[in-house]
Amino acid sequence: PQRGGSRKIEPEGTYVTSPMVGTFYSSPGPDQPPFVKVGDRVNEGTVVCIIEAMKVMNEVKAGTSGIIAEILADNAQPVEFGTKLLRIHP
Repeated sequence: PQRGGSRKIEPEGTYVTSPMVGTFYSSPGPDQPPFVKVGDRVNEGTVVCIIEAMKVMNEVKAGTSGIIAEILADNAQPVEFGTKLLRIHP
């Protein structure tokens, strides 16, 4: 008999991860709306955020089609290579 859940169930969907070390930005500028919100439909080419590295703004695309299920990073949060930024549900 199993008690308690030590096994974590990964939520369904595809994660968009950071392609580099930098700072995560959810919108193109401080007074502009975010690129995407939870519930938005995206396709492979949709820009979902920016990672700033050494003063260069790098657009990060969804890479898959679906609906934004979760935004995992906070605006202006430092991120590492491979940090999960968003989850896209098919």
